[in-house]
Amino acid sequence: MESKRQKQVGEVVRRNFSIVLQNEGGYIYGNEPMVTVTSVRLSPDMGIAKIYLSVYNVEDKQSVVLQMEASNQKLRQALAHRVKRHMRRVPELNFFLDDTLDEMYRLNGLFNRLDKDKQSDNDFDNPTTV
Repeated sequence: MESKRQKQVGEVVRRNFSIVLQNEGGYIYGNEPMVTVTSVRLSPDMGIAKIYLSVYNVEDKQSVVLQMEASNQKLRQALAHRVKRHMRRVPELNFFLDDTLDEMYRLNGLFNRLDKDKQSDNDFDNPTTV
């Protein structure tokens, strides 16, 4: 369980890293992908930040995360520049793909298809006579 301080610092990192991605993201992974920071989890010593990202508008989402990992030092320096007044030490950044929304859309599509199949089965079971 995260402490209150971990949550506060995580929120500072999330907000500022989102701004860093707005400014620097186009240089790293291009203009086509849209990347959002969904959450940040900090280790108890606040030395490691796990940053969960949602990626849209591309098929290969993992490649965007790999490009960000390749530019990890540049992103960390940009984050350090933004949070230097709030934090003494900037944590190491680890990036993870958050596919929660993708999974939600997939399940929603399955439920819609099941509902459509159920309605079509009911049409065959109870034909209306005219």
